Amino acid sequence: MSQARPGAADGYAVTKSPSAVSTARALGRITRRGRNTGPQPYDFRRPIKLSREHVRTLQIAFETYARSCATLLTTRLRTVSHVTLLAIEQLTYDEYVGTLTSPTVVATVTAEPLPGAMLVELSLPTAMASIDHLLGGPGGTQPERPLTDLEVPLLRGLLDRMLGELRYGFEALIELDPKLGNIEYNPQFIRVLGPSDAVVVASFEMKIGAEECVASICIPFASIFPVLQTDDDVELSASERAARRTAHQHLSASISMAPIDVAVRFQPIRMRTADIVGLQPGDVVPLTHSVARPLAITVNDATLAHAVPGNQGSRLACLVVPASKEDLRS
Repeated sequence: MSQARPGAADGYAVTKSPSAVSTARALGRITRRGRNTGPQPYDFRRPIKLSREHVRTLQIAFETYARSCATLLTTRLRTVSHVTLLAIEQLTYDEYVGTLTSPTVVATVTAEPLPGAMLVELSLPTAMASIDHLLGGPGGTQPERPLTDLEVPLLRGLLDRMLGELRYGFEALIELDPKLGNIEYNPQFIRVLGPSDAVVVASFEMKIGAEECVASICIPFASIFPVLQTDDDVELSASERAARRTAHQHLSASISMAPIDVAVRFQPIRMRTADIVGLQPGDVVPLTHSVARPLAITVNDATLAHAVPGNQGSRLACLVVPASKEDLRS
């Protein structure tokens, strides 16, 4: 396996060319992933991206997994198998699902203590070839059809063993306990995350005998990012500390000046649907709010204080007062 180099300048992805992979095959992989050489969109709502250190850490873990997985497949299937890391990318979940073909084999995996679920994907012909080799067959061209009730347990057993190698690859970072979940053939039927949620996708070139494909592992960004965080261990220089302190002061000043919507609310009441639909101008709706009880001052549905109504000159106003024991209990 050729030595991988650190990722792109912005730390967004790391890609390497495996040995003995032709240019045509690489172009086919890029076409499958829908990549191009043009500008890539940047989502300012999600500025956090994988740094070079994060990518390098994941690269070591996934390369360890690829080597051990190749050894497992070779011994288990009794045919020469190769698994090579191709790329580590940060995408949205919708972008990742859009790169997958249908039908394909997509398995959901829970990996405690990581929250959420990850996905393991490989092509259907590769899965069929693996089952054929597992049963002592020669492999070769396979039909594109869903797995039978007899083939599914065989594939699940093989995937369980592959997940065991994933545990070994990540043991330097975190002790994972991967558990295989459902298997689907249409990626659109699996919605473990929201369309705009960020994910980390590791792509592998997988060769089992004469069959080859680009397999992938998709991990929620929010699940794996805390594991990769090592900022507390990095000693900052005086200029970096000053720059961080200045940025914090500017951010705090901007937040303190940001306008927010504040509401003063009476105690809510319950009404029947028929009464609400039948409301007409001039109708009177009795409130159960006691005149001795202060109103609630809320921001984004969260009660921050209590006040009594009044006025200031010609304007309506409210006077903030201490909350009663009854209000604190509610």
